[in-house]
Amino acid sequence: MPRESVRAERRTEALSRERIVQAAIELLDAEGESGLTFRALTTRLATGAGAIYWHLANKDEILAATTDFIVDAALNVVGDEAAPADALRAVALGLFDAIDAHPWVGAQLSREPWQAAMLQIFERIGGHLEALRVPQKAQFFAASTLVNYVVGVASQEAANARNPVHGGDRDAFLAIIAGKMSALDPGKYPFVTRLAAELPGHDDREQFLAGIDLILAGLAATAVKR
Repeated sequence: MPRESVRAERRTEALSRERIVQAAIELLDAEGESGLTFRALTTRLATGAGAIYWHLANKDEILAATTDFIVDAALNVVGDEAAPADALRAVALGLFDAIDAHPWVGAQLSREPWQAAMLQIFERIGGHLEALRVPQKAQFFAASTLVNYVVGVASQEAANARNPVHGGDRDAFLAIIAGKMSALDPGKYPFVTRLAAELPGHDDREQFLAGIDLILAGLAATAVKR
């Protein structure tokens, strides 16, 4: 193959939309949203800004494309053979793990709640609600509750894990909070002081799934009987 053809083929591959999205994800994971600039992206891809503009016109489009990519991957971890309740748990946990690994995804979903990625989430969750036989009149509130819980809790947990206040040491941070809780007046805060011992060492994913199970238990009570 002529040298010019080889060079052109490599250049086309390097500047594909998929390669740009992958490079943007790497930047976002490493430096956060503030680190995603066209200058940084062109440096990482060894190309000019015009080549990127051909595929994605601005930072908003890049954020939307990267969020779509991460969400799509998270939503496709469950096969159609799964029981509806198990499928909902798996979808929720897949999104939780995706946002935990890519905290900027949670921020983007919260910023633009009707973007394509969020609509994908609603559609997938809604399909499982149909399979659970949740009454149609209850489906909007059920889907909204699940989506708000998943995105909200996952985003908060991801932010907490990277809180610079405690230097990334989650266990030490939780121990400090538990100490403050246990030092409260039990007469005024009986519930909080009892919970203090449960806080250190608890599993965030287990806590998250417990909330999903509570929501699913409520949905089961509304399900239309066959």
